[in-house]
Amino acid sequence: MPLHLTPEDARRYLESGEAPGPHLDVIGAMSAHAAAAGVRLGLFEALADGPRDLPELAAGLGADREGLRVLLGALAATGYLTSEPGGYALTAVSRPLLGGYGNTLLFWQEVLAGLWGGLEESVRSGRRGADFYTWMAGRPEVLARFQRLLQDQAGWLAEEIAAVVPLPDGASRLLDLGGGHARYSIAYCRDRPDLRATVVDLPSGLEAGRSAVESAGMSGRVTLLAGDILGDLPYRDQDAVLLFNLLHGFGEERASALLRAAARTLRPGGVALVLDRDPGHPGDAAARAFTPLFELNLHHTQGGRLYSPETVTRWLAEAGCHEPREYVLTRSPAHLLTVATRA
Repeated sequence: MPLHLTPEDARRYLESGEAPGPHLDVIGAMSAHAAAAGVRLGLFEALADGPRDLPELAAGLGADREGLRVLLGALAATGYLTSEPGGYALTAVSRPLLGGYGNTLLFWQEVLAGLWGGLEESVRSGRRGADFYTWMAGRPEVLARFQRLLQDQAGWLAEEIAAVVPLPDGASRLLDLGGGHARYSIAYCRDRPDLRATVVDLPSGLEAGRSAVESAGMSGRVTLLAGDILGDLPYRDQDAVLLFNLLHGFGEERASALLRAAARTLRPGGVALVLDRDPGHPGDAAARAFTPLFELNLHHTQGGRLYSPETVTRWLAEAGCHEPREYVLTRSPAHLLTVATRA
């Protein structure tokens, strides 16, 4: 939203029914669009060094003074800004918009505005109501935001995963499916000087990986290949295969088939690593709300879903991988990493 409610206000909307609780969602939707407009205008960056008044902000942003006044009032009313004698200032709520979450907010605002129309039809029919990747392909800015979101998440998780989830002793061949940004492959190669990685993804997904591999000095050890991971996987005798945040993009039949194909790329004793959001993770109130909404977006825009740890473990067993181990990541407790060994 983020609208701060007093305990009495919260009770009226959320407990007693004296006021309509859904009205808070209307406010939240409107404030998300207002905050996104502020990000695009450069408003929050303009306030990064301290308060500024309306004339100064309007001149610096090249914005109409009256239009900006109305936007500032909306952002102050919803907790993104404060109105002080010296002008408008950032709050603790708005400071994350100066970093990576500004990109995240814009991405989700664009997805919801562009793809969530007709949501009821995908629920009624059981079929996806939009084509997420085709839609992004015609919107380079949105695609770039999505790739950055994936990179930021992977950059945050890769170091922990490489440290706590070991590969088999003597591992020299790693296959990374759908990990075009290459962050996980780079992290494992950095820890193991004898390891070589092959990353397979769509061409658009590999753009970020090229610069990351070059920056890490891994051009001779991380190979980026454009390919369809749903087709035949001609790779064999791999020591490890990664399927990170991948299965959720597909329906059950395709997801299980992809996992079986991935397992066939392993040598006996090789390991399959499956990372995804755990639909059953309790988390805090925000996590408990985001997870099912994220799954609703998967269903509507990709025909995908989140799979329980029990389902993933069963698929691994059916693919010939046993001795499953589960790792909960401290940096993202809502994600679960399952590792199993090919018999």
